[in-house]
Amino acid sequence: MEVQETEIQTDRVLTIPNLLSAARLLGVPLFLWLVLSPVFDGPDLDGWALLVLAASGVSDYLDGKLARRWNQVSALGRVLDPAADRLYILSTLVGLTWRDILPLWLTALLLARELMLLVTVWRLDRAGYAPPQVNFLGKAATFNLMYAFPLLLLSEGSGLLPSLAAIFGWAFAGWGTALYWWAGILYVVQVRRILTADATAD
Repeated sequence: MEVQETEIQTDRVLTIPNLLSAARLLGVPLFLWLVLSPVFDGPDLDGWALLVLAASGVSDYLDGKLARRWNQVSALGRVLDPAADRLYILSTLVGLTWRDILPLWLTALLLARELMLLVTVWRLDRAGYAPPQVNFLGKAATFNLMYAFPLLLLSEGSGLLPSLAAIFGWAFAGWGTALYWWAGILYVVQVRRILTADATAD
């Protein structure tokens, strides 16, 4: 028998999904240190950086899945989960751009989308509303980017494996960037409707 998933929100803080999101947040500076080690004449720790990214991707999937399965969707989780996603994307952009693996134009394009959402959330907060829940399209965009970044990191070097990693990495990066902006525009439209309805009600 299939277990039906629900999205009843709870005020609990110490839940397994929230702990997974918090652990993912703690992994952000670790990943950045690992990926930037060669820049500062340290050892090549790309393998460990890839493991941290892989672990973050698994925990990103699990925290949302378990939150719905165990009725542990929480207000804190709705903040922690997208915050962890964005910080991982930001730290990866910084690290891979510094390493000249990502071009500056792609980094600027993704950061511009983050700036747009930051302004949108600020306006929503000023109106007294919590951020809307992350939609499926936003999650799909994040998953594409989280596949793209480790593949592009793996593409450093020569041989068949780095060549294949570059091909698939850039494919995921293209899809992820397009979906990322699409999700961002839909988010802005959703927020605009909320603010417009609020202004009309007043």
